[in-house]
Amino acid sequence: MFGCRGEVRHPVIAVTTGAQRLEMQRNEPLVISEPAIVGVPGSARGLASELPDVAYWSDRVRSVESPILRYGFAVTSVAVAIAVGIALQAYQFRDVELPVLALVVGFITWYAGNGPAVLAVLLSTVAFDYLFVEPLYTFYVSAGDLPYFLVFSLAATIVASFSSVRRRIEDDLRNARDRLQIELDQRQQREAEIRKLNRQLNLRAADLAAANRELEAFAYSVSHDLRAPLRHLVGYSELLQKHAPNLLDDRCQRYVQTILESGKRMGNLIDDLLAFSRIGRTESRATAVDLQQLVEEVVSEMASQTAAQDISWKIGALPVCHGDRSLLKLVVVNLLSNAAKFAGTRRPAKIEIGSMDGEGDKLEIFVRDNGVGFDMQYVNKLFGVFQRLHRADEFEGTGIGLATVQRIVHRHGGTVRAEGTVDQGATFYFSVPKAKYPAIGGVNAP
Repeated sequence: MFGCRGEVRHPVIAVTTGAQRLEMQRNEPLVISEPAIVGVPGSARGLASELPDVAYWSDRVRSVESPILRYGFAVTSVAVAIAVGIALQAYQFRDVELPVLALVVGFITWYAGNGPAVLAVLLSTVAFDYLFVEPLYTFYVSAGDLPYFLVFSLAATIVASFSSVRRRIEDDLRNARDRLQIELDQRQQREAEIRKLNRQLNLRAADLAAANRELEAFAYSVSHDLRAPLRHLVGYSELLQKHAPNLLDDRCQRYVQTILESGKRMGNLIDDLLAFSRIGRTESRATAVDLQQLVEEVVSEMASQTAAQDISWKIGALPVCHGDRSLLKLVVVNLLSNAAKFAGTRRPAKIEIGSMDGEGDKLEIFVRDNGVGFDMQYVNKLFGVFQRLHRADEFEGTGIGLATVQRIVHRHGGTVRAEGTVDQGATFYFSVPKAKYPAIGGVNAP
């Protein structure tokens, strides 16, 4: 028993000690998978953490939503606490009933929630007054006993509030952990899918690269092997035309001439095809390239070929770019030759070369002419191999020049496009990377 009913010193000390333990536990780091139980020693919590089923069943108990089960749990827990108090009293343990009941209130708050905790406080107060406060087995409360019960109610409220706050915090942390785990699982799944797609992409890229190498090797081999019989065909046709002119009538002479012209055209076709396939195997050496100097050089080299044409060249200010000079020169040669060819019927033929800013770190160069132009509905055919929009008897060529331009520009990471109108000329654009560093002195002189 408590002795004199007016002495509340011992219970107050016990309550204060329990509150201090609660405050110390409140300041401890939270462990989501191991809910702290008020008043349980650290060694017991360590033992619980070593048992894998404790955390599982703890979560299962706390996840119960049935009011009947939660309130029944509160009543059962209070009954067990009362039985423990009576047993301890029988063994002459004094002043332990109040801490046990306060502990049970915190326990119920943690596992059952606030409603069952209120019920536990009321049941504990009634049971304490009936079983442990004299006169025993009555609900009589004197005026001197009121502070005693107020202290008990306050202690139970503090314990319940601490348990409730910690329960809410750990529930929030558990929910955050679950959300993070879901996000982590989803991210790992996406990363796995990305890795799988990357592997498939690498395999397809490797297959495509192998197919391109085989195709280039095939084109080179076929083109090279066709040279020998073609040389024989052209050579013997020339010998026949030279040594037996009197034995051939005009019709046979025309046949031989057709064979010679077709053979030479086939030879040009093979040469262009070899050059086109060689582009993919040539190792590029990227440097700073002065496009102004490069264009003027190409125009100078074309002077002898275009001497019979009346061409007005307009070369604007061209910047320095970053690329392979020999390949870029081939681009300029093909575009200027193409412009001169299709503007050859104009008097005068006007060809303009200029530049403009492209997207990002790209420069865009254009070549404009006032030639025969083309219909824009066929623009996609311009850059295909052996694709021609005009008959061979109108304009010579093999149909590989623009395909070569596109392949070189793509190799430099740029794009190529064309605009045109029938009988009003055409404009070809291609983009190349800007120079990485400012040009100092002469740049890539030939």
